[in-house]
Amino acid sequence: MRKIVIISMITLDGVMQAPGGPEEDTSGGFEYGGWVAPYGDEIFSEVIRKLMQPSDLLLGRKTFDIWADYWPKHEYGWPGINDVTKYVMSVTKNSSSWQNSVFLNSLEDIEKLKSSNGSDIQVWGSSELIQSLLKNDLADELWLMIYPLTLGKGKKLFIDGAIPAAFKLTESVATKSGVIIANYKRAGEVKTGTVEP
Repeated sequence: MRKIVIISMITLDGVMQAPGGPEEDTSGGFEYGGWVAPYGDEIFSEVIRKLMQPSDLLLGRKTFDIWADYWPKHEYGWPGINDVTKYVMSVTKNSSSWQNSVFLNSLEDIEKLKSSNGSDIQVWGSSELIQSLLKNDLADELWLMIYPLTLGKGKKLFIDGAIPAAFKLTESVATKSGVIIANYKRAGEVKTGTVEP
């Protein structure tokens, strides 16, 4: 069975929209694209290099369209991205000129993919897809890069619909610029109790 690993850059208030640049995703009138740019440093770069090792990808259609326009021309920034399989969840699209793209159109397709043999599958961006994965208990691991700012509006990582689930912190680091990078792995059900004074 393959693990599905969500990788997301988020603000303190959970916004994940358009971290990479002003024109990346302006839907909904979003005007803060590129909000991660002031926070780059060597610690962050080291973690990103680790996460960008060749791995199959699972993307929502909107993220896929942004990436298909960018990465084939800029592979030097992410070696191997054109060679890995890009699984795309879409009910409106079923083909692309970007090599190694496979289109899925249902949660059942994702469940079959997860049950297949192979390496972990990374999910970058793809806010609507992530909501479906969290709601249907299909996310095994989260890599969250939490930035020290709030934006107030924009697509968010967590909205109504995530199931109650426990996670275990397995790795974390804080960058010099104040970004907290944390890896959480699924750890069963939510446990409750009473806190004693």
